Amino acid sequence: MMDFKGLARHFMKKDGTSELDVVYPIKSECQAEMPKTGFKLRAGKTLSARRWYTAFSQDGHLDIEKVLRRIQRGGVHPAIKGAVWEFLLGCFDPNSTFEDRIQLREQRRFWIIIETIYSVIKHGYEESIPSCRVKLFLRRLPQVFQFGLVSITGWHQYRTWKAECQKMVPVIGSGRFITAPIINNDRQMIEDSSTDSNFQDDNGVMATSLVDSSLDHGRHVSNAVSEKKVIQWKLNLHQIGLDVVRTDRALVFYESEANQAKLWDILAVYAWVDNDIGYVQGMSDICSPMVILLENEADAFWCFERAMRRLRKNFRCSTSSVGVQAQLSALSQIIKVIDPKLHQHLEDLDGGEYLFAFRMLMVLFRREFSFVDSLYLWELMWAMEYNPNIFSLYEEPRDAAENIVAPKINEKLLKQYGKFERKNVKTGRTDQHSALAVFLVASVLENKNKRLLKEAKGLDDVVKIMSDITGNLDAKKACKKALKIHKKYLSKTNKS
Repeated sequence: MMDFKGLARHFMKKDGTSELDVVYPIKSECQAEMPKTGFKLRAGKTLSARRWYTAFSQDGHLDIEKVLRRIQRGGVHPAIKGAVWEFLLGCFDPNSTFEDRIQLREQRRFWIIIETIYSVIKHGYEESIPSCRVKLFLRRLPQVFQFGLVSITGWHQYRTWKAECQKMVPVIGSGRFITAPIINNDRQMIEDSSTDSNFQDDNGVMATSLVDSSLDHGRHVSNAVSEKKVIQWKLNLHQIGLDVVRTDRALVFYESEANQAKLWDILAVYAWVDNDIGYVQGMSDICSPMVILLENEADAFWCFERAMRRLRKNFRCSTSSVGVQAQLSALSQIIKVIDPKLHQHLEDLDGGEYLFAFRMLMVLFRREFSFVDSLYLWELMWAMEYNPNIFSLYEEPRDAAENIVAPKINEKLLKQYGKFERKNVKTGRTDQHSALAVFLVASVLENKNKRLLKEAKGLDDVVKIMSDITGNLDAKKACKKALKIHKKYLSKTNKS
């Protein structure tokens, strides 16, 4: 069998896309309907495992400037994608040491380990995992606290979140999930809350039997938790389940019910923690790649939580507006400045609000690209948008972090910014509504300029023309075009 290094060399040598199917296999019956993949592993351009490991100093400091340059040239090798994303999204500080990150990761993972051991003991499934691993963990448990490998605050936070959710809905963490409502709008539990017949335990008991008692469990949650929050959260759980079943269903990875349940657990816990946003359709598309790339559930959760720090405003919806509206307004302004003729044409078609771009911005082009290409696009974007202060900013509470003013920077620090963010910092433009994704949509509109002006006689035509990009858009070229439009826009607006 080929080892890790041999596998990495094999991929880089072949320099193609078919080998990526080994990493992210697609069901045979779905291959014909999937968008084609354009991303290729390119030696000397793609960030390889070797380049990644040599970017760390002896004690673990990461040369983020070197890493960003390589990612912006050719993306990230699949073997290290999850680890790299944790830095790009702000889970870890490049200036931290190996020991710092081990401790932080232990803090975030700890409740997952506790939960596994507890489940084994509670249900008598000692045979389900090697007994030596259980004994090793139990032996190590006192040392974890004695030597400070895990801080009480760090693991207790995650432990509290998951424990609260499990008390209210015991299905969470069971390896199963629900797709039918467990509570109605009158705040009453639904007794016959049937789910997929596959959701049974070894005794043939439906997963909903775990849910039936959740109302009683909910009463034991801290009095500080409002009943309204609990009700709203429970109303969301079946919608999360329905979306989980639909998310990336062409991938072999999600043939496993355990993997689907893992995605559901993370989304359910996040909806509980960030109750201001809760759950909105589209979040599963953002979370799914993290679940696939990061085997550990806690790691995947924190990666998703960091991604949502960037995107949560897009998902903040009310009866009168949707969160992504701010980015649509920014897109309208950008096109009005760089291509007034096209903007006027869209206005004449009653498309001046740019609602046809809603999905692109909401789920970051997930539907317009193949799975592999969407990962490539995201890491290009995150590398170009990278801010070296991201870790410290995201350690703040969610709402507070959105309003923090970045500290002053010097030339040395400026080199640690991504191309896009560096330009914003230099010109004093730090508006989150004008994210790189907005300029990406602008680049698509510019590429379709002639067709839109000539063929679009109504909004249906605009939607049809824009839908033609699915599977036909080159991620790197689109990002380059977006950077050019960004530069042009800044130049024109700074003069006015």
